[in-house]
Amino acid sequence: MVDVVSNEAGVLKPEHPIKSSNTKWFFLVFGAIIFAGIIYIGYALSQDLVVEKSVPWVLLGIALLIALGFEFVNGFHDTANAVATVIYTNSLPAEVAVMWSGLFNFIGVLTSSGAVAFGILTLLPVELILQVGSSAGFAMVFALLVAAILWNLGTWFLGLPASSSHTMIGSIIGVGLANQFIAPAGSATSGVDWSQASNVGMALLISPVIGFVVAGLLLLAMKVIIRNKELYEAPKGNQPPPTWIRGLLIATCTGVSFAHGSNDGQKGMGLIMLILIGVVPTAYALNRAPIPNHLEAYKTASVAVEQVLAGYVKPGITVEDPQAVVSEAVRTRTWNDQTTVGMLDFIRQTTAALEPYPAVDNMPTDLVSNMRNNIYLIGEALKLIDKRHLLAMTDADLAIVTTYHKTVDEATKFIPLWVKIAVALALGLGTMVGWKRIVVTVGEKIGKSHLTYGQGASAEFVAMATIGAADHLGLPVSTTHVLSSGVAGTMAANGSGVQWSTVRSLLLAWVLTLPASIALSFTLFLVFRQVF
Repeated sequence: MVDVVSNEAGVLKPEHPIKSSNTKWFFLVFGAIIFAGIIYIGYALSQDLVVEKSVPWVLLGIALLIALGFEFVNGFHDTANAVATVIYTNSLPAEVAVMWSGLFNFIGVLTSSGAVAFGILTLLPVELILQVGSSAGFAMVFALLVAAILWNLGTWFLGLPASSSHTMIGSIIGVGLANQFIAPAGSATSGVDWSQASNVGMALLISPVIGFVVAGLLLLAMKVIIRNKELYEAPKGNQPPPTWIRGLLIATCTGVSFAHGSNDGQKGMGLIMLILIGVVPTAYALNRAPIPNHLEAYKTASVAVEQVLAGYVKPGITVEDPQAVVSEAVRTRTWNDQTTVGMLDFIRQTTAALEPYPAVDNMPTDLVSNMRNNIYLIGEALKLIDKRHLLAMTDADLAIVTTYHKTVDEATKFIPLWVKIAVALALGLGTMVGWKRIVVTVGEKIGKSHLTYGQGASAEFVAMATIGAADHLGLPVSTTHVLSSGVAGTMAANGSGVQWSTVRSLLLAWVLTLPASIALSFTLFLVFRQVF
């Protein structure tokens, strides 16, 4: 006998018991993967830290634990959405679905470009990134991570699929506002990069609308093109769907899991790199990979760009402090004749300091952090040329600047393999532990009728495509928002009805996420500034 429950309209619908398999093998396999991953991470980290004279193990351990804790909680929320449709359509038993999703999360994380990771970090005040090893830098990292974890845990406990992306971005904005609040008037690079924040905010705002509309339209198109009634029926008891439908649902779940890993997993990777740069700068401030030699590539490209910039310098203009001039340009996002001279002199000074050293391993430890900060600041200033085009250049000259900018990013914006593996394992472990609350909300509480095979496939396919496109553009989007909106869109298009009490709760959580996380991180940053 199948139990029934009534929704807010008083309509009875089947209560779908989540189908499970024998969990013993599941925990054994996952435990073996976690153990192997920890062994590899420990080995790789110890190899990296050979160059570090003094390692503050306690601080490093706490910081990494909190950063991975964010990804663990992220697994509760966002990764759980990917498995909701295959579980509620009986395509896979719950534990198999979680394991399968975790595998492709892992692959997505490993193959990610890092563009989203460092796109998120550009929201942070440049001042704090340059001082990440200082008390203010540690206060920043701990404040935004703890704020994000607290809000994510609260919404997970209530079973609300709130966005980890929204939470992280709100936490970053809160830290930036707090730093600007306590900074001296006119302090360079002290606040939030609002232009980047608006780009990220627009991506997060538009993506749920795309999920709702496109998933609904896709379902309607499928009904016209694929006239198989089985595709638009709810599962019968615990019976799996027909083989071809099952394959379609598993394929879309796989795509969402891969896309989620390649996009959402990067947020934690970027924060872990900030921690490593601050706590153990000699090992992680600059890319030490021997092949290719990023330091030599940087020096070669810098010579070419110096020649280009020299052609745009007006005679009679000099600057006393090139670094201050470049910092001011980054803060105000403006460019003038003095900026051109300052930029040219700053690049020359930095390249001259690096010239005696063939590779990062040959550099004195006390020089690594300073050079990293200089190169990073140059990269932020280069955005004003090749992104905003504030200095008018010929196409040929702009191509040389773009090539130089690429070498700057390769030297300062990199992610070791062990960091990717650690993030992937944290995401998978979080999904395994906390998946059920979010899965039940997506599967049972958005629509007034049971999720059909076609609805699940439509919502998953749109989520996969949207997240994949955002990853290609280096923009963070929310798996939670896109998939939940997609399910609601298919319910509306199908005439199945939407449980508006759930939708109102979801919207309330989404609306409150930004202000709540901003307020939390703002307060925690001020507190941690006193603690550190």
